[in-house]
Amino acid sequence: MSTLDTEAPEPATGAPDERSRRRTGRRHRPSDRKADRQTGRRTDRRRARRTDRHRSRTDGRVPLGRRFRRDRTLLLMTVPALVLVVVFHYVPILGNVVAFQDYDPYVSTNGVTAMLESPWVGLAQFERVFADPSFWHAVENTFVLFLLQLVLFFPVPIGLALLVNSVLRPRVRAVVQAVLYLPHFFSWVLVITVFQQILGGAGIIAQTLRQHGYEGFDLMTDPAVFKFLVTAEGIWKDAGWGVIVFLAALAAVNQDLYEAAAMDGAGRWRRMWHVTLPALRPVIALLLVLRVGDALTVGFEQLLLQRDAVGPGAAEVLDTFVWWTGLRSQDFSYAAAAGLIKGVVGLVLVLSANKAAHLMGEQGVYRK
Repeated sequence: MSTLDTEAPEPATGAPDERSRRRTGRRHRPSDRKADRQTGRRTDRRRARRTDRHRSRTDGRVPLGRRFRRDRTLLLMTVPALVLVVVFHYVPILGNVVAFQDYDPYVSTNGVTAMLESPWVGLAQFERVFADPSFWHAVENTFVLFLLQLVLFFPVPIGLALLVNSVLRPRVRAVVQAVLYLPHFFSWVLVITVFQQILGGAGIIAQTLRQHGYEGFDLMTDPAVFKFLVTAEGIWKDAGWGVIVFLAALAAVNQDLYEAAAMDGAGRWRRMWHVTLPALRPVIALLLVLRVGDALTVGFEQLLLQRDAVGPGAAEVLDTFVWWTGLRSQDFSYAAAAGLIKGVVGLVLVLSANKAAHLMGEQGVYRK
């Protein structure tokens, strides 16, 4: 018989070999099916983790649970500050209910009981506030002071930051920063005393003029220049402290941009205009929004200390108005209504300024 006629024997149909039988039997065991399901679930979890990592790399977002685990130490450190904010800022908001009452603190020795037992008057307190000429005079003084501080005060920290940043020697820069920061830690009593010793009727300048035959002056009691005086006091005290934020923004500017601009022939002023100021623009927009939202708060302690020297006509603002009517006159519901109006207007100003920042392409306080 030839080899061409010899054929390999074929396995019988319906009689699988031993290897196939073992494989088929293993596939149908219940324990193996359970293991396969567990393996599938582990595979799905690994695939989901890979998907989350890929998503976090592509769009910059990290899952919330992972962020909590990563930042749990920092979150625990913020708990005391959060408790203080809640206790001293959010809980007192409940006291605004007295703006809708004829609140009498002498009804009970417990303040909460006094609020519950005081009669409701609805919007009567707000009608009194809007009909009071003294309230509108305080609003006028407040906005005038805000505009002066916005125009004269707000640009000063930016200019000081640019000057300090241009100092090359680290020791000189440290000394300049310390001198600028120091007045921030002075109390308003000390600041006003310093200005009184310089610009008051018995101050150094007035005495020197009298000694040379000239007439002295007393700017500390002159209502005509009082608003400019208050702005100058604020600049001397807090302008250096405001430099910190702008210096931090300048430290993040890539130095290669300055080198590239210098190689293109840009001088010092061109580099400042095209490199430095654009880097400060987001910070300027953020601080401007916050300053506009704080427009109705122009310095309570500073103005209260000088109120008697120039009179309420020049020094009365919303904060001193609320304090005078609420504590000195003990008209608590009326003062609460005026304070609530101030808070609502401040919120509207913040939202409006933030919207304007978004329209100019800046982030503002929060993103769109």
